[in-house]
Amino acid sequence: MPLHPDIARALATLPAPPPGPLDPVAMRAAEEAQVPPLEQRLPLHSVEDTIARTPAGEVPVRIYTPVDAEAYGLLVYFHGGAFFLGSLNTHDHVARSLAKETGLKVVSAGYRRAPEAAFPAGLQDCHAVVRWAAENGGRLAWDGTTLAVAGDSSGGTFAAAVAAMAHDEGFDRITHQVLFSPSLDLDFDADRYASLRENAVGYGLETAGLKPFNAFYLDSGADPADPLVSPIKRADLTGLPPALIVTAEHDPLRDEGELYGRRLDEAGVGATVRRYPGAGHGFVQHFSWIPAYHRVFQETAAFLRSRP
Repeated sequence: MPLHPDIARALATLPAPPPGPLDPVAMRAAEEAQVPPLEQRLPLHSVEDTIARTPAGEVPVRIYTPVDAEAYGLLVYFHGGAFFLGSLNTHDHVARSLAKETGLKVVSAGYRRAPEAAFPAGLQDCHAVVRWAAENGGRLAWDGTTLAVAGDSSGGTFAAAVAAMAHDEGFDRITHQVLFSPSLDLDFDADRYASLRENAVGYGLETAGLKPFNAFYLDSGADPADPLVSPIKRADLTGLPPALIVTAEHDPLRDEGELYGRRLDEAGVGATVRRYPGAGHGFVQHFSWIPAYHRVFQETAAFLRSRP
C-alpha cells in the first residue's frame, strides 16, 4: 500500500538536509529540541534516572515502572539513532509506551555513542546493563521470569548482538528479543536486498544515506563482517531467544530483518515477523501516535506474554 498519508504529510514538511558532512552535535541538539515537556508525556507509576555501575563503566539508565506492584518482568531497551543519535530523552516516549502496554518494568540504557566512543563501547554498555538488571533483580523487583531485550533501528542491532553475546557466554536469562526495524547488515551494497532498491528514495530513510549515517560507527572500528556489528552474518543462530521482528513496508532495511527472521526459524528459534503496511523506517519512534502503528506495542506485549 502507499505510504500512510499522515507519514507522507510529515515527510513533506521536512527541510532538505544541510550540505556538507553530518554534524553530530547539531543533529543531537535538534533532536533534543523536539522532546516534549514532562507534563505532556505518558504518565506512569514512576520514572527514575539512575546509574548502572557495571564492568563496562557507569551507564545512565532510566527505569520505567508502569503500575504499583510487588514484582515485574523486565525489558531492557536500546534506543536507535544510527549509533550516534538518540538518547534516553528522544526515545522516552517509546520506553513509556512499552512499559504501559507490556506491564513490564523497562530499563532504558543511555549507552555511549559514536564517534566519541569507539566500537565496541556502546555495545558493551548495552550488554552490561542487561547483566546489571539481572544481578539487581531485588532492587528492580524482578519476578525472575521475563527478561527481554528490545531496540529500534541501531538499537535493534544492539539487542540482537547482546542476545548472541549472552548466549555465547552461557548467560541464559534473556527470554525474548524484540527488534523494531532493525539494522542487521551494515554492508550497504544497494544490490544486497530488494528493499534497498524498492525503498531507496522518498520514504524518510534513504538508501544513499545509510553509509554516511553509519560512518561514525563504522569508522570507529565496527567491521560490517563482524556478527556483533551485522548480526545477520552470525553463522549459527541456534539457541538464541525467541524473536519478534517488526519491519516496515517502505523501509530500505525491511528485507534484512525479514531474512533474519527466516534464518532464526531455520535454526529452530521461534521468530515472529510482522510487516507494517504503509510505514517507513523509524515509525515506532516517530509515528506510533497513529493508531494503526501504536498497536505495535500491544503486539509486543502479546509476544512477551508467550513463554519460550
